[in-house]
Amino acid sequence: MLLALFLGFCCGSSASEGYAQDSSAAASHAASKSANNAEFIAAADEVLQQMSEITGLKLLTPLKKSLRSREEIRAYVIKQMNEEKNPAERYADARTAEAFGLLPKGFDLDTFMVNVLTEQVEGLYDPKAQEFYIADWSPPSDQRMVMAHELTHALEDQHFHIEAWSRAARPNEDAELARDAVLEGSAMAAMVDYLMQGTGRSLKDLPEFDPSMLLGELENTPTLKSSPPFLRDALIFPYISGLNFSAAVLKNAGWPALSGVFEKPPVSTQQILHPALYKSGKGPSTVSLPSFEKMLGKEWAKLDENILGEFGWREVLKQFLDDDRAKALAAAWDGDRYATYEQKETKRLILLTRLHLDSEERAGRFFGQYSEALEKKHAERSSLMRRPNFFQFDTPDGSVFLYCFGDSCVTMEGATRKLFDAFTKALNWPSAPPPPEHPDVVTEKTAATLFFPAEQAAL
Repeated sequence: MLLALFLGFCCGSSASEGYAQDSSAAASHAASKSANNAEFIAAADEVLQQMSEITGLKLLTPLKKSLRSREEIRAYVIKQMNEEKNPAERYADARTAEAFGLLPKGFDLDTFMVNVLTEQVEGLYDPKAQEFYIADWSPPSDQRMVMAHELTHALEDQHFHIEAWSRAARPNEDAELARDAVLEGSAMAAMVDYLMQGTGRSLKDLPEFDPSMLLGELENTPTLKSSPPFLRDALIFPYISGLNFSAAVLKNAGWPALSGVFEKPPVSTQQILHPALYKSGKGPSTVSLPSFEKMLGKEWAKLDENILGEFGWREVLKQFLDDDRAKALAAAWDGDRYATYEQKETKRLILLTRLHLDSEERAGRFFGQYSEALEKKHAERSSLMRRPNFFQFDTPDGSVFLYCFGDSCVTMEGATRKLFDAFTKALNWPSAPPPPEHPDVVTEKTAATLFFPAEQAAL
């Protein structure tokens, strides 16, 4: 799905991006392109030694370092994007994000990724080449913070082989995103300690620390400012949530605890968002989907199947509900699986999800509020039907279904009632309530109050 494409490419093991500076700063730095290469090498060597002392990770082999022009960085971005996934895979990612409501129809994801990364990158570490690059338009004196972050990646790579380590989570994209957050969060933590050198304090001494202050004007750069909110959140997540996770892990034992995280990485974004779950070893349930290809027929093709995770569901819910409700509902996540299918000729989509919640009560709350989200997502609808744990309506692109049973919920968008019934039968679930004789008659009670008493339906 889009999460792994976007974050695995720009924030994780493929190329760790640096920190944003606004366009006026970049323009003023353009006049400094004559930065002396010897000065750059000396500064990088000095920062590398300091990061080794901070993290306790010794430099095992000499590190290659080079200055790169904006054109060279753009070429590198395009090359990495093409190596990460082929055009068909990137198309599937974009269509899946569209199906969830995370991106508008027809959004040009490839162009966005190239533009935003070219805007943002001032330094990066390439684990394939085992080389540290920095933008030649910025003088070394202004780049030490970027060096601190990226050279931490270089040290981690020599000890933990970060690209292979990150990819080991595949095909679970939620777990892969969690590993990306470890990489970026630990580099952020090291950078904070670098900035606090000489003060006698470190990150663990800053309980009120706001990590977002380190991202500067990231959200105000031209491409991000006009981008869908999900893309901004996806870009920032590994840094902010990853730093909070790293701070929690390093709180007592300090940097020696880092190797333990690489040996036993978090298995979900939920463990990144809630470090106590990582420490307790509580992982999500395994969720599966029955084979759907035979039900659909040869005119349909599967685009994608994977795991959305707590972060992904939070983002989906935020598109249609307020942030507080989205956060609370997503926190009940205990495993999921989704799949998207495309009709070959018409390009119509079917989105299928199966979500496991941490209790029947939380499943009831999810049912009540996700039915509201689905109504907001599909403005043009008819034949609406509500029952205590079942909800459906028709749209010009097919019918929409939400059904909860026990502590699990399933959704299907863009299909028919016949397909939905076949799906629930394959799950061995009870049959959903039959359509009413007068489908547009809806009771005044909401789905939430039908499923639980009023005092339980509220978050």
